[in-house]
Amino acid sequence: MPTESGSTTVLMAQVEQAARTAGLLVAAAEAGTDFSGKPTTKFTLALAADPSKTLPVEMSEGFEFGRPDLRSEVAVYLAEAASRLRNPRPDCFLTLSGLPLSFGRFAWPFHPSSSGADTFLVHGEVRLEDGEASPLHAKVAASMTVTFAEIVAAMEQPFAESFIYNAVRKTMDQGQLELVKSGNRQPVTVTTRFYSMKQKKFVFNDTTEPQRRAYLAAKAYWLSGVLGASQPVWLLDPRDAQYLNTTVADLAGSVAALTAEGLITTADSDSDSEDAAFASPTQKLLDQRAQYEVDMADALAFIKPTFNEEMRSGHTNM
Repeated sequence: MPTESGSTTVLMAQVEQAARTAGLLVAAAEAGTDFSGKPTTKFTLALAADPSKTLPVEMSEGFEFGRPDLRSEVAVYLAEAASRLRNPRPDCFLTLSGLPLSFGRFAWPFHPSSSGADTFLVHGEVRLEDGEASPLHAKVAASMTVTFAEIVAAMEQPFAESFIYNAVRKTMDQGQLELVKSGNRQPVTVTTRFYSMKQKKFVFNDTTEPQRRAYLAAKAYWLSGVLGASQPVWLLDPRDAQYLNTTVADLAGSVAALTAEGLITTADSDSDSEDAAFASPTQKLLDQRAQYEVDMADALAFIKPTFNEEMRSGHTNM
């Protein structure tokens, strides 16, 4: 059985090989500890074509990253990460309700609940990214039930990041997460309601084509126009397809429609080119700033708890 240092060496070699295949490189690696104090390895993966674009990946020290049964899922995760790192803000995602959020400070991997509950947790933080350095944020504690854990290939970041981020976005859409200036951790419960046993896939939001088109237009506006100096943003992200309960092919159709409307311009006119999946907003879309700010204000108002004035006076239904 390998020693701890031997386990780290093996993990490093496995990560380096998989990263290289995806067009990434390991820019740094250091020892860390998880929430329970167990040793982890913190990697900084960088885009080989632009090493200034980086992604933090933290895994249990002895994790078998190169297991044959995990290789295909690892390859998909890293390939998607390489495309996402081409975004001007790779850490940012949009909610269906129109809130641009950055995701950070996630402490991987999952750890058992310290309260005795039969769940696994991962802590992180999302922040409102409105281009005005907003202080609004939410510290989250995403909990995964034991039943749900059986669906996941491994309790590590590459195998859970997508559905955890989407669960956070979905919970925000439901008005069950509040963005505040300061506050305690807020729960995000991940259960089998986010997974279709029949279809063997995650399910978050049922959307129509007009909704998906509006979503991608808003994504181009916020993540490229406002936060990215109009640098192209990836509009065919499988993580968004999962979140919107659709396919990348359907998203491509929406991108084509937005291009025809003159709202976005793709990085390459050849639809078969990888660059055609990246787009920037046109001035026509940027001119809709007032409406997008109204949409964001409405979304923020929706997630803000309101006090029932009748209860203040003692009027209840009990």
